[in-house]
Amino acid sequence: MKNKVFRKLFSVLLAASLVMSMAACGNDDESRGGSEGSTTPSSQTPSKSEEPSKSEETPDSSEESSQEEDLGPYTVKKDANGNPIDLGGIHIIQRDWSDHSADGEKEKTAYDEARDAYHEWLQETYNFTFELKGISTWETVPTDFVNYVSEGGDDNYYIFWLYKGAELQSALKNNLAYDLSTLDCLDLTDPKWHSGVTEMFTMNGKTYGIRYNEGVGGRGVYFNKRILKDAGIDPDDLYKWQANGEWTWEKFEEVCATVQKDNDNDGVPDVYGMACRNTIWYEIIVHTNNGDFVGVDENGTLINSLESAETMEALNWALDIWDKYDAHLSYPEDAAWDYFMTAYKEGKGCFYPGELWRASDLTSSMEDELGFVCFPKGPKADGYVNPVADDPSVVIPACYDADKAWKIAFAYDLWTAPVPEFEDYVPDLVNSYKNFDDLESVDDTVATLMNSPKPTYNVLVDSINLADDIFYQISKENTPAQIAEAVRAQWQAKLDEANK
Repeated sequence: MKNKVFRKLFSVLLAASLVMSMAACGNDDESRGGSEGSTTPSSQTPSKSEEPSKSEETPDSSEESSQEEDLGPYTVKKDANGNPIDLGGIHIIQRDWSDHSADGEKEKTAYDEARDAYHEWLQETYNFTFELKGISTWETVPTDFVNYVSEGGDDNYYIFWLYKGAELQSALKNNLAYDLSTLDCLDLTDPKWHSGVTEMFTMNGKTYGIRYNEGVGGRGVYFNKRILKDAGIDPDDLYKWQANGEWTWEKFEEVCATVQKDNDNDGVPDVYGMACRNTIWYEIIVHTNNGDFVGVDENGTLINSLESAETMEALNWALDIWDKYDAHLSYPEDAAWDYFMTAYKEGKGCFYPGELWRASDLTSSMEDELGFVCFPKGPKADGYVNPVADDPSVVIPACYDADKAWKIAFAYDLWTAPVPEFEDYVPDLVNSYKNFDDLESVDDTVATLMNSPKPTYNVLVDSINLADDIFYQISKENTPAQIAEAVRAQWQAKLDEANK
């Protein structure tokens, strides 16, 4: 336990040192934009008198924009007349469903200070303001967007923060969102945009939604290091297998078979290969074999992919593993729906395939040290994947004219740009260190999840409930093939409705 506490403390200190080292880099050279004695890079807004007289030509970003000027760590984008692009004092509102009243109250890091200073400089330099504002509720935001566009909009400069669902899918099919691929101020291939979200919101060559890839989400596989050691397996081997591309279904099953033990010879295992929630298990395993429940064709039409070879193979393998190695086989009859968490915390399973956000709870409530790897890959997969579930996206109303849409997109692209002197700093990645027991969980696995998104188109069809239709029904007596046949007509009707 003492070793675990030390690791936790080390992780927190590491995260802090990363922030401070980056801040220090920005302060080492006054000529790079920091004021003397400043504690954050570029915390002072450069004055116009400090601007160099020369600027170099760059590819046009609009009819007005043709030049950029390097100003220490900041770069000024200029119009054809050599002046900073002027957005005319517009006030941009990213509207969502959240309460942002306490956003500025948290204790700020050096990164936070640098970001805020940069955002202030952007607003002053390009003559605009930017605000996050909760206007809709979670339930009403899709309808509010549709109504706003259908009624022709108003004088506001809105960016809508929308989650995926049938209403949004219908809105996209009916051209209610602006085609972002027509705005030359946006580079949709920039790695700062979440590629999985961009792919999901691209239809017939038109892109309607993007998301700044600032957060870490998804699911992976936690493993109990003590249980592995007791079975003669070096926990570090899992990270080696993952790095070498050898962390496969076959390897996962091999480890499950090795660690599962009936220590008292009563015919019931005391330690199982895993303890997890069936809904997460079946869903993610399908994606680890390059399968889908709902796919999309070249015309952007949603299609039934449940009966694909990849999906059927994955469901059959997942069912076999579930029936052999999951701790539910010996749960009490009156166990709660989330008893898998109790079982795992009590050491009843080596693996917990689950959500990334559970890391802090698991590591803080268990004496055993945990590691964290991606879900193992199936035989039809090229690599590890992190399925995109409910990640919201930014959408610009199609009722805006080209000039208004361009100004909003130009400002949003600036707003989401890497903070100067912190270009390689990912806040959520750094913050993840304190939630895990080892560095590899973050450096090897969380970093991989961030860069391995896979679209999940079933979230665009609200009426298709994977748990009710598949995960709660699947068994040796009710096979994946039988389920697929039973829901085929119902799913097609629901897809037809979503494709309208």
